[in-house]
Parts: sequence; structure tokens; C-alpha cells
Amino acid sequence: MRRRKLGRTGLEVSELSLGTWGLSGDTYGTVSEHEAKAVVQRAEAMGINLFETADSYGRGRMESLLGESLQNEQSVVVTKWGTDLESAPARKQFAAAYLRKAAEASRARLGDKVKLVALLHNPTTETVSNGEASETMKALVDEKLIESWGVSVGSAEVAQASIAAQAPILSFAYNVLQVQPLRSLQESLRENEVGVLAHSVLFYGLLTGRWTQNKTFRNSDHRSQRWAPGALRSRVQHLDGVRPLVSGDVVSLRSAAVRFVLSNELIASVVLGPKSSLQLDQLIRENRNGPPYLTEAKLSALESRLQQLKVER
Repeated sequence: MRRRKLGRTGLEVSELSLGTWGLSGDTYGTVSEHEAKAVVQRAEAMGINLFETADSYGRGRMESLLGESLQNEQSVVVTKWGTDLESAPARKQFAAAYLRKAAEASRARLGDKVKLVALLHNPTTETVSNGEASETMKALVDEKLIESWGVSVGSAEVAQASIAAQAPILSFAYNVLQVQPLRSLQESLRENEVGVLAHSVLFYGLLTGRWTQNKTFRNSDHRSQRWAPGALRSRVQHLDGVRPLVSGDVVSLRSAAVRFVLSNELIASVVLGPKSSLQLDQLIRENRNGPPYLTEAKLSALESRLQQLKVER
């Protein structure tokens, strides 16, 4: 498993990493604890050393599962704080006292073996800019309670505020059909040596290429609210611009999507979200070659096709 530098943190992480939202059962359906542990252990055995989670996933259960399953002391667990599930309804919370309590709880669940990195979980621009949360995270690093810190961002404004607050790590949604806001911030990210994590690389399943234009989701699935029916039909049509990438050693649309993200040298690690050991094996097997992950000719032709299709990215 190839590794990349995580910005200026001093950490080196596997270019493919394991995300645990899908394993938590919170939104994509139930996954047995036995299978979830098997996926984590299989990922570690295959050379993955970065595991992405949040203290809200399974109400902390995913952190506990990682703590129970991981054996390599070089493993890096990136968790996210800021969703207060004790509040009714759940709400965002980034006060210093709350973050310190979250740090203690995460460390207790994960144990002392792993390297712990924490991100603010989708804060607002105001939350990042007012300084309380970022200064608390810096203090937790100074006190050696966490290895490093950062922000999981949902907009260019939050990302810019996070860079200004000297966050060493940013996590973006980034995929072949969704390149902003990361692309607009590339120079600033490079100049500030920010470690970049990419999540949502398969666009919540769209980029597996298995959906029809009439695809529907059960009400408990977050994707039922993510796209209006008309928008989802358009997105499925947009895949016509991506499919020509599948040729040669690019054996599936899913692989093309992952390789597109790997081709961006700014990204330290691509967060995958398999729900089974089989899916994990397929993802790693399909993307073990490279670089180059996709040729410049393929990437250039892709951009032209998506422009012709008027894909907003």
C-alpha cells in the first residue's frame, strides 16, 4: 500500500483509507459487528493505516470497534467531533468544554495504541473564525491528547476560514462529479502544506454505475433526501461522461472514480466506505496499480466530456 505525507503533520498515511460510516449502520442498513470487525482487520492486514470515523457513528460504537480491532501502533484514526447526540434533537456543539469531553471519550474508546487525529465535524464559518474551537484543538495537540487536528469542511468559506486558523488537515467531499470547493483552493492548500483527505469519492454509491434513472431509496436512507428525483436522473445521465474511462487496467466505473481522486497529488488519502470484506478487496484490487492512476489523455478527455454535458461540479 503506497503512502503519502499528510501535509505538514509529519504523518505518513496509506493513500487508500477505510471510512466507517457505512459500517455503523446509521444510514445504509445494518452491518453485523462481526462483519464490521472483519472489514477493519482486513483493511489493516492489506496495509491501510488510516481509519476515518466520528464519535457520532453508532453513538461511539465505531470508535470502540476500532479500538478493539486495530493492532498496529502506527495506525492513524481520524475521528470527528461536534455532533451532540445527548441533545434533543441532536445539534452541533463546538464549545471548548464539549470538545475536551469528546477528546476524553474518544481516547477511552480507542485506547492508547493508535495515533488519534480529530476534526471539527462540519462547523460553520463563524465557528471556525471565532477561535474557541480551533484554539481548543491546538491546545489538545500541545497537551499530546491528540496527534493533530483539522476540519471536515462543506464549503469554500469554511475551508478558507480553516486555513486561516492554521488547521493542518482538511477533509473534503471530492469525486469525479464534485470537484469544488477543493479545486478552487488548490494553491492555498499547497502553499500552506495542508493535509487533504477526500471522502464521498463514490458519491454515495452513484459512481458504482449501478443505478437506473428511476432509482429510489427508502425513507431511512439519507440519499432519499440528498437528491430530488429530477436531479438524480440528471446525475445518472452524467455518468455517460465518465464511462469512457473504463478501459485497459481500469476495469470498472467504481475503479475509474477512485483513480480520478488518487490522480490529485494534493490528496493524502482517499476514504473508502465498503460495507463488507468483499467490497474492500474489490476496491483495493482494482486500484493497486499506479501512478499514473489515469493518463493525462484520459483526464483531459474527461474534462471535455463533462463540459459538453454541462455538468456542474
